[in-house]
Amino acid sequence: MPSKRLLWIALALVAGVILLIIVSSAITPPSTPAFDAALRFANAAGTGDDATAFALLSPQMQDYVRANCPEGSVSACVGGYTPPEWGNFQSAVFRRAVPDEQNWDVQLIATYQFAEGFSGVCIYLRMENTAQWQVAGWAGYISCGDPASRDMATNPDTPNRAP
Repeated sequence: MPSKRLLWIALALVAGVILLIIVSSAITPPSTPAFDAALRFANAAGTGDDATAFALLSPQMQDYVRANCPEGSVSACVGGYTPPEWGNFQSAVFRRAVPDEQNWDVQLIATYQFAEGFSGVCIYLRMENTAQWQVAGWAGYISCGDPASRDMATNPDTPNRAP
């Protein structure tokens, strides 16, 4: 009888490992060069690393930043969208993405130090692939509880749209 018992234990162990793999893959966000570039951009812009953020912009967005952002600073531009009472930017994480042929409409959720720290700030980034993944547009930087944060890629009411 010990052999049947060992067989059942082995089967339970294998089933447990399979279940663990399935659950892990379901809760682990995808990682692609487009998503990674979007996160690098949002985190760089949020923390004031203009050199990194600017390098991740498409040429058209670089022109937009030079013409429309205080002192041509990406971080000053996106930092101006959030009210001071939210506190400092903490980090951004991947939320979801929708493919648009070879490009991606990527949504991120950011946390800030105070008022929006736990409910989240929604960010939309249009990622286009030329020679590398670049930010070709952005919108949002608003509370995820705001109705304008829905369907930010196509919602004309989403604020802070650039270009």
